[in-house]
Amino acid sequence: MSEKEKPKAVVVGGSIAGVACAHSLITAGWEVVVLEKSSSTTNTRSPTGAGLGLDPLAQRLVQSWLGRPDLLHNSTLPLTVDLNQATDSEKKVSWTLARDENLKFRAALWADLHALLYNLLPSNIFFWGHLFLSFCTSDDKKCVKIKAKVLQTDEIIEIAGNLLVAADGCLSSIRQNFLPDFKLRYSGYCAWRGVLDFTGNENSETVTGIRRAYPELGKCLYFDLGSCTHGVLYELQNRRLNWIWYVNQAEPELQRKSVTMQVSSEMLHKMHQEAEKVWVPELVGVMKETKDPFLNFIYDADPLEQIFWDNVVLVGDAAHPTTPHGLRSTNMSILDAAVLGKCLAKWGTENLQSALREYQSIRLPVVSKQVLHARRMGRIKQGLLLPDREPFDPKTATSEDCQDLQQQNMPFFNDVPMILM
Repeated sequence: MSEKEKPKAVVVGGSIAGVACAHSLITAGWEVVVLEKSSSTTNTRSPTGAGLGLDPLAQRLVQSWLGRPDLLHNSTLPLTVDLNQATDSEKKVSWTLARDENLKFRAALWADLHALLYNLLPSNIFFWGHLFLSFCTSDDKKCVKIKAKVLQTDEIIEIAGNLLVAADGCLSSIRQNFLPDFKLRYSGYCAWRGVLDFTGNENSETVTGIRRAYPELGKCLYFDLGSCTHGVLYELQNRRLNWIWYVNQAEPELQRKSVTMQVSSEMLHKMHQEAEKVWVPELVGVMKETKDPFLNFIYDADPLEQIFWDNVVLVGDAAHPTTPHGLRSTNMSILDAAVLGKCLAKWGTENLQSALREYQSIRLPVVSKQVLHARRMGRIKQGLLLPDREPFDPKTATSEDCQDLQQQNMPFFNDVPMILM
């Protein structure tokens, strides 16, 4: 490779993990191409929901890529309070179980964060409407060739690079090449998810009611715990409320390669009826007024033993499918991208294997513990069985039991890898 020629990475997947990798690798001096099967950025949707919480390290990394800290600050709201409260479904009253006033997260709409990162990338690096098909690695492990289909024309194209980055989500087809027997693990519950946009209705009965029932919206991450169920509520920028309701149920038969489902009016009506039995009327009102809520079936996977092979590397949900508890999915993806970029910059293209080996050694121990902790936290909040404790009951929980509900117990919660310092 000549001095003028940059090493090239092909990133499969244009979600937040993919755009974060594009920023990090460009910063490291790499040429980047991103393949995304959606036809444009407006069709790119989050596989796990509309709202997310960014931890302090992820905020710092995103701001470094954007170059202007105010861009992220102006499109997010603070989440400084982590509040777990019990709800009595019969009396419709709530009381505090655990409270942490030092969270330091920020709440973002998935589409807003994606747009921030995408809009500051060179537009010519994104290949929209390109479906990844296959790849092959050269005998000397210095080149990987990727085949993709242009969905608009059915043309098959081939792209060569030095590195293939699999940012293709929890159902990763690239990962399947190396782990053909890999299967996701169903958590035992699904999630109803939605975002209420109350623009122009700030003084409506629904909005004034929810602010009265949840007075710290705008800075608080609320967790409501009922009997064998829990919900999440927090405010987003530009007059929006993000809510989630987790419901225990048997594993569904998914009709397509997706863990989300658009719902029928009949399903929606039944959900509203069930919500009235569980939650306070103010929260039910928010659910009823939300347009196009959807179902997300919650899966994770046992931690992988490796996340790179030759010059193919996994990032984001492709590397560590996780449940949403602990708000780790997006934060892990951003940190994966940052660490990968730093390792590539440190070792150079001529030492690609050493760079990927260091990336794996830094990230694998962390994400493995975080995935398992998120799994445990979800089972506690859903009142499901665990081998070392009785099912959690918010009505009888001790103060010690309630400490297990807090975000700060996540392994490596405040950890910053040395390579990023």
